[in-house]
Amino acid sequence: MGTWSKVGKMGFIAGGGPVNWFPGHMASATTAIRNRLKLADLVIEVRDARIPLSSANEYLQSLISSKRRVIALNKKDLANPNIITQWTQYFDSCKQDCISINAHSTGSVKKLLSFVELKLKERIPKEPTLLVMVVGVPNVGKSALINSIHHIASSRSPVQEKMKRATVGPLPGVTQDIAGYKIAHQPSIYVLDSPGVLVPRIPDIETGLKLALTGSVKDSVVGEERLAKYLLAVLNTRKTPLRWSNLENRREEKLGSEAMVDKNNIIREPFPRRTAQSNPSDVRSFEDIGIDVQRALHATLSEFEGDLEDENELESLINKQLRALRKAFKIWHRSDDEAFIKVSKKLLTLFRIGRLGTFTLDAVPSLG
Repeated sequence: MGTWSKVGKMGFIAGGGPVNWFPGHMASATTAIRNRLKLADLVIEVRDARIPLSSANEYLQSLISSKRRVIALNKKDLANPNIITQWTQYFDSCKQDCISINAHSTGSVKKLLSFVELKLKERIPKEPTLLVMVVGVPNVGKSALINSIHHIASSRSPVQEKMKRATVGPLPGVTQDIAGYKIAHQPSIYVLDSPGVLVPRIPDIETGLKLALTGSVKDSVVGEERLAKYLLAVLNTRKTPLRWSNLENRREEKLGSEAMVDKNNIIREPFPRRTAQSNPSDVRSFEDIGIDVQRALHATLSEFEGDLEDENELESLINKQLRALRKAFKIWHRSDDEAFIKVSKKLLTLFRIGRLGTFTLDAVPSLG
């Protein structure tokens, strides 16, 4: 396994004291959905395609017992497509149904629903009513998926009403209140309208950092600067910035093809907002800022003559990159501490919306 897999254990990233990953009500989330899982004939477990292993809940299989499970690797548009293929092949080798999706794409969600319908009819062909439940750790796209399912179900049956009561559950004749969206007939298949939130198991600091980097753990729990340093450590140890050598060509192509700035592509918080007094040329798009950031990281890593496997030298490089990014983001008139936090927030935003490229942080386990 590559050096980048060890970066979460480095002192300058792991430092800062113990982390309470899920404070408060999150601790009881698994207990809260246990009874609802008993109603489901099939469970769609949504995971983040960038962290197919780290965004799992290892206790789910014991909770659903013999029920069918489909793993939906969501946010595939943000993940490395080649690695996604390797992950789906891995799950297939483990006899686990898996499909990669984009929860905001109608076509992608329709493929998932067709797959779910096929699997249910193979397994339970004679039941009059079947229920599907969507579960997953925080912020992997459960609600987005259910919203897309709602729109698809409504388009198929415009006057469709939510299912209010049905004979469902582990025992015949048990009637419980449920609400769901009908996605198929003969048998009737409903997707429950509210997802189940699972708490991921976090065995080590790196798993927690991956979850935080992709948004499943609040930034404030880890600290934005520590999280940004982890991201930079991953990028550097993979030598990703060295592949960003064609930035000027990209910028020239962009300037040549754009007649105007798309109003939906204007930088929004935590980036500067346009005001009535703003000069239009001062408002940069996500793509413009992404290119400036990539250029800064490419330059600093290209000039680096140290050892990326040496923790102290890697930390020195990262601190130099944070200073370079301060210029790229045009953050002036702040102390270094304030500036680095601001830089960290902006860098994390660019990563999460895919402006630094597509990434998969979890390595595919060896089958050997």
